[in-house]
Amino acid sequence: MTVSSGTKVSIEYTLRLEDKAVIDTNVGAEPLTYVHGSGQIVSGLEKGLEEMKIGESKEVAVNPEEGYGPVNLEAYMEVEKGEIPPGAVRVGAQLEGQDDGGRPVYTRVVEVKDQTVVLDFNHPLAGKTLHFDVKILDIQQGPVA
Repeated sequence: MTVSSGTKVSIEYTLRLEDKAVIDTNVGAEPLTYVHGSGQIVSGLEKGLEEMKIGESKEVAVNPEEGYGPVNLEAYMEVEKGEIPPGAVRVGAQLEGQDDGGRPVYTRVVEVKDQTVVLDFNHPLAGKTLHFDVKILDIQQGPVA
């Protein structure tokens, strides 16, 4: 059996950026299990795993367009310092809030000015090429729709 649309796939992976820094890994922990073709993982990784077999390993490079997207300049917002918790008025601070629908929203401080703070609502991996070292641990026939 190979990785194909509708199959339930379990993988072991390590995610690195261009500088080889490890961003995430599940090696030695629970495998990541997803249904192939369902959009549960970034599209570039999904494409890279197509037709692989149990036990196969491979490096998959995913460009920003097939990962977390390019950096969106409209996703930056400048707010008054008073709207930010005092301990978070520093570059690199990560904040969590809610949108109008009550869904969680994550942002990070990218600039602190005299009266305001600039927030970046882009995904932290937006604009980055992702390098996955992946091993297929298991493939099962997926549920019949």
